[in-house]
Amino acid sequence: MLIVQKFGGTSVGDLERIQNVANRVSKTLQEGHQVVVVVSAMSGETNKLIAYAEHYTPSPERSEVDMLLSSGERVTAALLSIALNAMGHKAASMSGRRAGIVTDNVHTKARIESIDPSAMHAELAAGKVVVVAGFQGVSESGQVTTLGRGGSDLSAVALAGALEADLCEIYTDVDGIYTTDPRIEPKARKMDKISYDEMLELASLGAKVLQNRSVELAKKLNVNLVTRSSFSDAEGTLI
Repeated sequence: MLIVQKFGGTSVGDLERIQNVANRVSKTLQEGHQVVVVVSAMSGETNKLIAYAEHYTPSPERSEVDMLLSSGERVTAALLSIALNAMGHKAASMSGRRAGIVTDNVHTKARIESIDPSAMHAELAAGKVVVVAGFQGVSESGQVTTLGRGGSDLSAVALAGALEADLCEIYTDVDGIYTTDPRIEPKARKMDKISYDEMLELASLGAKVLQNRSVELAKKLNVNLVTRSSFSDAEGTLI
């Protein structure tokens, strides 16, 4: 199976957590699967970079903001790749550009126009784990762009579609989709399965596990989407 695994900011929040992700990827490889990993910036990193930019002006050039923010995910991708290589797994990190993600020209909330998966296929064929920096691409005019809030989920789903992956796993700090917020309501039940449309309804009501745009894209591309916890081995929820 070809599996796309996406890890959010809390899952890669520090070096220890990046090692935890590497261990999880390693386990998936040992089960005989090919893996493409999509990562977010380490938690807090994006806000820190925005604060740096706003030190000079409250309204920095959006193209420069994209250039700045895209570095956060690239740092995580390179660190995870280094950790995997150190464990004896061949891994290659890629920016959105190298992963073939082409977007429109709208800075800070670009839309993905197309994906050329040939570079990823070449690395997978060479027996490598591909680690992609999420949340970013490159415009038709060659400028770095970012996809806006929830952009790494969007990257993962779009890549899973382009690669015709068997499964796209979104790892967060909760172990699936619940009937209501388990942090507020102790009687909340975790669901084993939920339809795309039900998930869209939950997301529109404020469920923060998955962002609307990524669920819509999964439905359009018919991607098998699973949301699970990066801190436990509990089965997640299939969407």
